[in-house]
Amino acid sequence: MKRYLFILTVLVSVMLFSCRQTIQVEENSQWRGENRDGVYNDSGLLKVWPTDGPQLLWSYEGIGDGYTSVAVANGKVYVTGKSDDDDLVLFVLDTYGQLLNRKIVGKEWNGGFPGTRCSVLAHEGKLYIGNSLGQLFCLDESTLNEIWKKDGINDFDGRNIMFGVTENPLIAGDKIFMTPGGVNNNMVALNKNTGELIWSSAGTGTLSTYCSPLFIGDQSVPMVVTYMAAEQQELGPGGPWPGGAGRPEPESGGPEVPGQGQVPAARPMQENKLVAFNANTGEMIWSHVQPSGNTINPNTPIYSDGLIFSSTGYGGGSWLIRLIDGGKAVEQVWHNPADNQHHGTVKIGDYVYTTAQNNRGFHCIDWKTGETKYRETNHAQGAIIYADGMLYCYDDRGGVSLIRPNPEKFDLVSKFNVTLGTQEHWAHPVIHQGVLYIRHGDALMAYNVK
Repeated sequence: MKRYLFILTVLVSVMLFSCRQTIQVEENSQWRGENRDGVYNDSGLLKVWPTDGPQLLWSYEGIGDGYTSVAVANGKVYVTGKSDDDDLVLFVLDTYGQLLNRKIVGKEWNGGFPGTRCSVLAHEGKLYIGNSLGQLFCLDESTLNEIWKKDGINDFDGRNIMFGVTENPLIAGDKIFMTPGGVNNNMVALNKNTGELIWSSAGTGTLSTYCSPLFIGDQSVPMVVTYMAAEQQELGPGGPWPGGAGRPEPESGGPEVPGQGQVPAARPMQENKLVAFNANTGEMIWSHVQPSGNTINPNTPIYSDGLIFSSTGYGGGSWLIRLIDGGKAVEQVWHNPADNQHHGTVKIGDYVYTTAQNNRGFHCIDWKTGETKYRETNHAQGAIIYADGMLYCYDDRGGVSLIRPNPEKFDLVSKFNVTLGTQEHWAHPVIHQGVLYIRHGDALMAYNVK
């Protein structure tokens, strides 16, 4: 009997180990959570932090310039940075912060705000990495060997933009999507395993606009939704501005804002568009004009029950539109002046939590009506995510706040300041298995929030 129990115990242990191994191999990552909406599924997280913040488990400095978030999958942490030689470098760490591997993937942006822009996507044993030069790389997750590469500018007559292409890869089914922003190849779908072209769409024929697209699959037509730049924007030989003038000088004459100095004066409104492409064919299904004072529209839209929320900075604001006729058309439900620049927004229940650029502060908006429930003007703009009943905001002044979602008042619970790193505080935070990952330029930090 004892021998039987011993053999049974060994067999069960082997089976459990095999299951764990299978699950680990199949773990994928995703930009801003499973549904790209800033919601993470972790549980058992702290509801209050110590006075000086949650425990810093480890930090890793030396990843180079960049604004990309981390990808965590299969016991590894992936992050990219730009070297002094303008190389796009992939760093592979374990979940204890130890460097496992380092690989030069390609070249990276050395213009305005130099550094990496496109977070790694780990998916079914492969790593997908974009760069600001419009290239997309597919690597083997185990060996880091290149499987295929596509160049959105040279392969598809795409056009780069003022601060470099910024698009976190999106996969749906067997397709991975790119937005070259070309006249004839506005968006393309590639086979995720081979890189072969599945379809190309002329779309709006305008430039891409820093947006990471969203897949919606519950309508009569499966669709990919993203922002495209205003039609009047032209690409001259020196840059994405009429006449090839390159990057314009910052405008002056705006008001003084405490702690911010003089903000830019009002800009002419650009008729940017939120656009839907048929995910199977590339046909442009609909577009919705969403004006702002710039062609910078980085926020991934949020989808819920036939409604799409989107937001853009520079005085644009926030929109809620409704899909009608099975998703073949849209109608506007409301517009709100809260203009989130590039930090993302979270929907919890019937409320949206966001920060704004011109209309500065932390905002709570009624999802159904568009009414602003409150605006906390003392809170800086920043990237917001959600997990286990709490909001996390990493603001552009280096503060990390733990906020209780409350439609009646701004409910700040805890806060600490990031002291390591370089450059702007713009990378979106990530939560995975009880760890909060914060990237600040050259440094990556891992905090215990379990």
